[in-house]
Amino acid sequence: MTFELQHTDPQSDARAGLISTDHGTIATPIFMPVGTCGSVKGVHFSELRDEIGAQIILGNTYHLYLRPGLDILRAAGGLHRFNTWDRPILTDSGGFQVFSLTGIRKLREEGCEFRSHIDGSKHIFTPENVIDTQRIIGADIMMAFDECPPGQSDYSYAKKSLGLTQRWLDRCIKRMKETEPLYGHRQSLFPIVQGCTYKDLRIEAAHHVVEKEADGYAIGGLAVGEPTEVMYEMIEVVNGILPKDRPRYLMGVGTPQNILEAIERGVDMFDCVMPTRNGRNANLFTYEGTMNMRNKKWENDFSPIDPDGCTVDRLHSKAYLHHLFKAQELLALQIASIHNLAFYLRLVGDARKHIIAGDFTSWKASVIDQLGRRI
Repeated sequence: MTFELQHTDPQSDARAGLISTDHGTIATPIFMPVGTCGSVKGVHFSELRDEIGAQIILGNTYHLYLRPGLDILRAAGGLHRFNTWDRPILTDSGGFQVFSLTGIRKLREEGCEFRSHIDGSKHIFTPENVIDTQRIIGADIMMAFDECPPGQSDYSYAKKSLGLTQRWLDRCIKRMKETEPLYGHRQSLFPIVQGCTYKDLRIEAAHHVVEKEADGYAIGGLAVGEPTEVMYEMIEVVNGILPKDRPRYLMGVGTPQNILEAIERGVDMFDCVMPTRNGRNANLFTYEGTMNMRNKKWENDFSPIDPDGCTVDRLHSKAYLHHLFKAQELLALQIASIHNLAFYLRLVGDARKHIIAGDFTSWKASVIDQLGRRI
């Protein structure tokens, strides 16, 4: 994987670049739809490619490990062949999912022992077998195994957790060097910067991962309950240390406003379940603000969902989508998910255009307040 930094905004740290992988090139900043179990909920891959314009999607190591399982994925030739997505894939390490299994997991130096949320069977994730699992999945970009501590962890726990994450990273890198890709394409490993909301821990973590000279870097453990301004401060602290010639990935963030604020602070890559999850709950994002399509106000509104949006937005009216949600038709979930994902890709695409044009800061200031408005 390579990264070419093409443009920087003259008034901020916003950047436009190109990530090149064996499955294609990704123009940054980029939003990555979440395909937890090998699919993006409610959206077919032809729609992801042609209607939404997705350049890369996510898979989740924990969920794919449990179902369909590693034997099936390896027999299929990896996730790309199994689900027919022919563009880049990024997999998280499964750490966040494992550590969220409160009460059914045990953490120790070796790794994390947990019970499946599906059938209660016992498993263990270690830095080594998580790398092996992501080799079998075949992701273009793999995440190192880390502990994602609770957002409100006290300093003592956060420091102890960071130490464990750093030791696990060394083991991930060692395992990566001991193994080879299985399907003929190259794979990259991103370390994850942790440290909760403690500035000195974030600084320590950022310096530690930079020493590894990775192809890119992820920022984890944010948007987990801390105040928004604290999240932005931690991004600034970390991006002040991470190298400028490598991509930076902010994990699990967030709202359209969060994304623009993070782009302004030098983040290149984003993922979040918010577009599809909110879409399935009738909440649509637009440049004018958010719309709840179950509200009666849309019942007689025959204007397009978004006249400047994707084909689905221009084809269907607000009244029709309101009707579908009231009637509990599955098509409502599909249309809303397509709209939200297309809007997120449009948002980061517009940000890229304005970074290249040199007026990102003024453009961002002109749109950011309306993005959070309820229509």
